[in-house]
Amino acid sequence: MAAKLVTIFGGSGFIGRHLVRALAKDGWRIRVAVRRPDLAGHLQPLGGVGQIHAVQANLRYRDSIAHALIGADAVVNLVGILHESGRQNFASVQTQGARFVAEEAARAGITNFVQLSAIGADENSASDYARTKALGEKAVLAAVPGAVILRPSIVFGPEDKFFNRFADLARFTPFLPLIGGGETKFQPVFVGDVAEAARRALSGGAKAGATYELGGPEVASFKHLLEFILETTVRKRLLLPVPFALAKLKASVLEKLPGKLLTVDQVTLLESDNIVSAAAAKESRTLEGLGITTSSYEAIVPSYLYSFRPHGQFARA
Repeated sequence: MAAKLVTIFGGSGFIGRHLVRALAKDGWRIRVAVRRPDLAGHLQPLGGVGQIHAVQANLRYRDSIAHALIGADAVVNLVGILHESGRQNFASVQTQGARFVAEEAARAGITNFVQLSAIGADENSASDYARTKALGEKAVLAAVPGAVILRPSIVFGPEDKFFNRFADLARFTPFLPLIGGGETKFQPVFVGDVAEAARRALSGGAKAGATYELGGPEVASFKHLLEFILETTVRKRLLLPVPFALAKLKASVLEKLPGKLLTVDQVTLLESDNIVSAAAAKESRTLEGLGITTSSYEAIVPSYLYSFRPHGQFARA
């Protein structure tokens, strides 16, 4: 395995750093392809001397992708965005970018390919995010038919953008919005489990050309997750139901502000449940099907949300 080289596009991000750690332990040589390699220094301690190397690549430019793939034995594409900004739009990153990576991998003769997508990816979705994710999957499989697609539900971990985001919001506002009444269902999945799924796929533990849906052991409503956040951070806040139509109206204003706290497309995503499908469960296209014991958000999230408690780590209700 020491001779194997994997190129990970987007490897310096939230999921990427966990995957880099897992592959480094396996003995892979790792090339992390990112737009700003000078900001990827935090990955170096995850492996041995010279085992992890960052290079510059931008999914909008084929040449940079081709250079990042020179000599690689495997490819992982983790690149995705939650909202659009300038030239970083859903179509260019999640559809065209995925297609460029897959086509360049095929040109280089690389067949060991893992594409990170998301539960809810659908060519017919009203959400630009979900639609471009699905089109990206289609483009990848067209170029590399044996590629493995991973679709996680919302991913949690110390640097996540869901539990941390709402815990932070509760510090400054008297209420939290229950968009659509808070009935949307999620199946939070631990970032370490997603990384392990990718590691096993690269090692031949997944069915070639299959799409795996990754969810944790619990299905919970949006409302329940917000209640869990408030209980964990020892805060009392009003949970205010906001109809989808009103939420979209507010989001149309918020998405124009710096930081884009909420976008219309994100509200559209909340109109559909984000859980593992019955078909995927029946066909063992899940974490359990990969032999992975799933981790509970109730056991892990409190270990990093304590910093949001009004009086510190040892505060009690």
